[in-house]
Amino acid sequence: MSEDGAELLRLDPSELSGVAAERLFRALWRRLAAVLPADAVIEHVGATSVSGCLTKGDLDICVQVSEETFAEADRVLVALYERNLGSVRTAGFSAFKHDELRPPVGIQLVARGAPLDVFVRFRDCLRADPGLVDHYNALKRSYDGAAMSDYRAAKSAFIEQVLGAAGQVRPSQ
Repeated sequence: MSEDGAELLRLDPSELSGVAAERLFRALWRRLAAVLPADAVIEHVGATSVSGCLTKGDLDICVQVSEETFAEADRVLVALYERNLGSVRTAGFSAFKHDELRPPVGIQLVARGAPLDVFVRFRDCLRADPGLVDHYNALKRSYDGAAMSDYRAAKSAFIEQVLGAAGQVRPSQ
């Protein structure tokens, strides 16, 4: 936090972040798969899921479900995790968090094909192109220690650019 209380971007210099995130993802995947609707696809997304990508040291999980099972999945997740009130919430998107886990966890629930169903596609674009990872890392370095809101705006623009170049323009998260 800054002196004025604003949340700041702090990159985690540890190379162990990805290992810890993957281990926690596997444990949470089992728990989530047991309670979510049968059509749920649970994916490790975010920087810790991409080799060489700089990270804040958290674990991001995307849960994709059909429009028909979105409300049921939302009820399941809100019973297990805190709703992320700092994130947008729509008919096809909800965000949850668990800050006390190590690493901290963010879960994005999306209806397949909804405007914010971008997490897996963005991860896959990064995994397929090391040059994109380099550009993303440069963006992250330029905002390290800066206001998280400024970083998120720049990150959203970058995601839109990447997905637009891939022919998959979607509104930012």
